[in-house]
Amino acid sequence: MMGTVFIEGKTFDKVDFKDANLARGEYESCTFTACDFSHSDLSEIKFVGCSFIACNLSLAVLKQTSFLDAKFKDCKMLGLRFDHCSEFGLSFSIDNCLLSHSSFYKRKLKKTDFKDAQLQDTDFTDCDLTSATFHNCDFAGAKFENTNLERADMRTAYNYTLNPAINRIKKAKFSIPQVVGLLSAYDIIIEK
Repeated sequence: MMGTVFIEGKTFDKVDFKDANLARGEYESCTFTACDFSHSDLSEIKFVGCSFIACNLSLAVLKQTSFLDAKFKDCKMLGLRFDHCSEFGLSFSIDNCLLSHSSFYKRKLKKTDFKDAQLQDTDFTDCDLTSATFHNCDFAGAKFENTNLERADMRTAYNYTLNPAINRIKKAKFSIPQVVGLLSAYDIIIEK
């Protein structure tokens, strides 16, 4: 790979990558703190074991971007197209991030941890979320269609609407009163 870099263990603090994109290559065990990647092109960059803390990644281009064991905490990640990322080894955890208007279409995210995430109007169509955990996540307007949620933990998730007839939910965990989101497809009236 001519013209690519390999950077390991480096800390990037308050760097603005909006105008000067991050160099193409592989970043291993790097930490990005309060960096601005909004609208930047992260195509074909590989992030292995990297942490993103209080970063803005909104509307970044993710064509064939690799996130392997990445951690996102307190990040703004609006409108991200994870469906454009490299499928190979896609793995990350989300903690207190804004992920609204993003797409996980056809991505395999087994055992992924989402904690305190805003996932409004996010597309999970054809996504494999087997054994994923959604702790205190807001799914208002999120799209679940042909989504595998088997053994997923949605006990503290809220504002979701998902049709059990077109999604796989065997052994998934839900709680009352949010579980009524499974009945919305049936256009029935539920009274207390």
